[in-house]
Amino acid sequence: MMRRKFLKLLGISVLGILIAPYKYLYSKTKKIINQNLSQEQKNILFNDGTEMPFTSSLLHEKREGFYHCANCGNKLFSSAAKFDSGTGWPSFSEALSGAFNTKIDYRFGMKRIEYHCAKCGAHHGHVFDDGPSDTGKRFCNNGLCLIFVPSD
Repeated sequence: MMRRKFLKLLGISVLGILIAPYKYLYSKTKKIINQNLSQEQKNILFNDGTEMPFTSSLLHEKREGFYHCANCGNKLFSSAAKFDSGTGWPSFSEALSGAFNTKIDYRFGMKRIEYHCAKCGAHHGHVFDDGPSDTGKRFCNNGLCLIFVPSD
């Protein structure tokens, strides 16, 4: 019994030692550019957090325009790609070309594709293969990570 506990503890320790440097190096590629971000925005953008569903003011935004990264201002989505997914987060069928880099996320016991701003590395959300358009994609974005700029 003691041997089993020891082996578990040893395994967790080794795993922590292997993962910690990766997380540290990865976080260093993200740059805070907008010094006026709220604590909640910083948590989402730089610690891969998630805002509560149905809380974003952008959920019901219907005007024409573009959605930009709240940290660096990079243009990410056109309003033409936005749709109501019913999930509680602003959703888009496609991103603008070159707007994001992706990585596989295994948190919460499932495989998901996480996307980050190509310019500043900030986390925005996950992309799923259940979108309604020809792309079949649903970019599920945290609203606090976006700034809407109308075309007016």
